[in-house]
Amino acid sequence: MMKTLEVDLGNRSYPIYIGSDLIDQASLFSACEKSTSIYIVTNTTVAPLYAARLTKTLEAFGKPIRTITLPDGESYKDWENLQLIFDDLLKFGADRQTMLIALGGGVIGDMTGFAAASFMRGVRFIQVPTTLLAQVDSSVGGKTGINHPLGKNMIGAFHQPVAVIADLNTLKTLPPRELSAGLAEVVKHGAIADAQFLDWIEANAEALLACDTSAMGHAVLRSCEIKSAVVSADEREGGIRATLNFGHTFGHAIEAGMGYGEWLHGEAVGCGMVMGADLSCRLNLISRAELERLIKIIKSMNLPTVPPKFGAERYMELMQVDKKTEGGQIRYVILEKIGKAQIKSVPDTQVIETLSATGAA
Repeated sequence: MMKTLEVDLGNRSYPIYIGSDLIDQASLFSACEKSTSIYIVTNTTVAPLYAARLTKTLEAFGKPIRTITLPDGESYKDWENLQLIFDDLLKFGADRQTMLIALGGGVIGDMTGFAAASFMRGVRFIQVPTTLLAQVDSSVGGKTGINHPLGKNMIGAFHQPVAVIADLNTLKTLPPRELSAGLAEVVKHGAIADAQFLDWIEANAEALLACDTSAMGHAVLRSCEIKSAVVSADEREGGIRATLNFGHTFGHAIEAGMGYGEWLHGEAVGCGMVMGADLSCRLNLISRAELERLIKIIKSMNLPTVPPKFGAERYMELMQVDKKTEGGQIRYVILEKIGKAQIKSVPDTQVIETLSATGAA
């Protein structure tokens, strides 16, 4: 059964559809009716799997359809490959009524959204996330952008899609490593916003790793409910939305330090949550038992829990390039308790203790 959620942003509100075989349902793409042309942006991995099916669905609208296929991977989330989208749009006469459709994971979603925000100062786009990480996190909320060698996602724009269409069947073609990376964001939602959901995740780890459709449906739905509520309350990350970045300050440092693509984003976030939880424990906000339980849950998702050893100085340097940094002061998302997070400036000495204790320094 298909579930529908609404991201409530006034006249920019949009639906999230969650279910099976949604790629084949033209009615979900009804926003394309008013478009002059449709551009599907995808990558070399996803295109052979789903581009033809989606194209067939979109033919119902009688518009010209083109497919732009980018290289696959976090290392390609840059200006050079963003430019390939603009090249095609300009070469084939796209206009202000053109619709872009992001068919792929978080990298494709972020880049397509940024292209949509920038082309002719803003055109519409639809998210069709095909990875778990994109379905539960990056496709919802309008964050778009690219990476810079000095910092992840530091160049971009807020630009909301007109719809998010999460087809659960696309998850069945994910490699196990990609599935685990997505589960990191599922765990994050429980850790920061819903202790009962975390209990459910802990009890259903085996079903989630097996990509059981029923379990995945619940995980995607509850994650999207949590994220859409936060985004509706704080669209541009002026306050509570920053708590969605639990594990990300440490995680982005891992990604940048290793070189984008060496660790998957979800792997870095999973490990970053271990570091964030350790810091929360050092601040006497969660107990040692709660820290160890969270590490056990993250490990049960086949995610790394020991960070690469860059040394404290290098980690602090990498974490300075973070969107939550204000006036040179790094602000961390920490757990006030299981199921509730806060944003806090923390003395470097305590952060360094965490880096040492977790094996990063």
